[in-house]
Amino acid sequence: MDADLTSIQEARDALTRVRNAQRRFKATPQEDVDRIVDAMVEAGAREAERLGVMAHEETGFGRAESKRQKNLFATRTLQERMQGMKTAGIVRKLEGGKVWEVATPMGVVAALIPSTNPTATAMYKAIISAKARCGIVMSPHPRAANCTAEALRVVAEAAYAAGAPEGLFACLTRVTMEGTNEIMENDITDVILATGGGAMVRAAYSKGKPAYGVGSGNVPVYVDRSANVAKAAADVLTGTSFDWGTLCSTERSVVADAPIRTELLEAFRARGGYVCSDAERAKLRAIIKPGGRFNTEIVGQSPMRIAEMAGFTVPNDTRALIAEVDAVGKDEPLSMETLSPILSFYVADGWERGCERCIEILEFGGIGHTLAIHAQSERAIEQFALKKPSMRIVVNTVAALGSVGMTTKLFPAMTLGPGTVGGSITSDNVSPLHLINVKRVAFETAPLNDDAGQPLAANAQRGKTPVPASRSASRSESRPAPASGARGSGTSTSGGWMDEIERRLLDRAGNAPVSRPTASPEASGDGAPASSTLAIPDPQVEALIRKFRK
Repeated sequence: MDADLTSIQEARDALTRVRNAQRRFKATPQEDVDRIVDAMVEAGAREAERLGVMAHEETGFGRAESKRQKNLFATRTLQERMQGMKTAGIVRKLEGGKVWEVATPMGVVAALIPSTNPTATAMYKAIISAKARCGIVMSPHPRAANCTAEALRVVAEAAYAAGAPEGLFACLTRVTMEGTNEIMENDITDVILATGGGAMVRAAYSKGKPAYGVGSGNVPVYVDRSANVAKAAADVLTGTSFDWGTLCSTERSVVADAPIRTELLEAFRARGGYVCSDAERAKLRAIIKPGGRFNTEIVGQSPMRIAEMAGFTVPNDTRALIAEVDAVGKDEPLSMETLSPILSFYVADGWERGCERCIEILEFGGIGHTLAIHAQSERAIEQFALKKPSMRIVVNTVAALGSVGMTTKLFPAMTLGPGTVGGSITSDNVSPLHLINVKRVAFETAPLNDDAGQPLAANAQRGKTPVPASRSASRSESRPAPASGARGSGTSTSGGWMDEIERRLLDRAGNAPVSRPTASPEASGDGAPASSTLAIPDPQVEALIRKFRK
């Protein structure tokens, strides 16, 4: 069988198995779900180092030690932050117990896994799916197919041993575009969870399914004159050198406030940042975009390797290549997201101009994703928060790790939504709560009828439709209010449910004038007047009125 057909069939078989298992899993109580998730976490954490090495060796990206840390983050840190999170049964009672929220799983998740973070993302998505009582089918990047499948196998086997139904997790092994499309388009799939490049995210949103899609970052960092410059430099280099820039939330550009330009550059040099000369900067541009197309061979490579590819040398302890530039856009390759430890450096005089430059960078390739600011000025921080088209603004921390929740209180996630401004339905760090539907049970708080089935005077007007002033005035002369003791009147004045029904019936009869008797003390005990001269042009309408008044 051809590779594309084999991949499609594998996808269909996997989806069927996962659906059948998820149908058995969806009624699992919270305590059993948590036990299964805890087992997955422990298994993934135990294998964090081995899986990190495997991911580095298979893809050639990043650093094995950084990948180990990401694997621990996607298991243990995630587990810590999920403590007490309710995803099964009645999860909340609000409004004094008058509204209940009931969690129901979305169903079968189709997950796309990137090559830059193949093992951490696989474990993270499997764990949050299990926490939400969903099943999941993964499509790995072809460059990372083995390590992604192995990461899923580790946590899946632990889940099965803890009581999860066999078949709840699946990963394609014959990876083709056709097979990936099948898991996104198949009727069995309920929701798509796509992490990767812009083209992948757009493809996910084109499938006619509910989807969470996240794409590129191109994160700018503004360093204000009020900042602790030494710490800012250390944080930026920590982020840029972590896994050699493969996180989408990695610092890509620094925008320095003019008065601290020299101090910041010196702080970078002192901590392993290599500031390129004019000639070296030109060579970097050439290696980033040879022939006008982005060079994927620099992704996740060390500064030493990238410099070698470009034709110059740097010290072996270099943590980032820093190039001063003054333009943003397609004609400046250094301003684009490179998924590498290359850092562009801009200067702007004052936070207002720094803000404008950061917006330029975001709009070029990372709108909606992440921005970092280093400042002690609350005014500058506030203005960045208000004006930046970024759904995560991290303050005085490592952008690469703060945005995912490692150095901040944001939810720990390997999938970060850029909001509608960035083409996504969510601006959140995606959690198990994004994979559940919440049904609501609402108890009556404003009754229209009492326990005996009689209208309550206090709320009778809730269902009344306003009558135009002219029509209401013309009828007020010939339609006096029923007696206060009349059966079914509901109120002591005209209006209420009976009068509303009668008005609508009369409207259907052509709005003819109506002559109605005034209730009197001589009215009979059941509320009917002693004499009646009701004149209605349509006998059928008159009969209906009598019926409703009874």
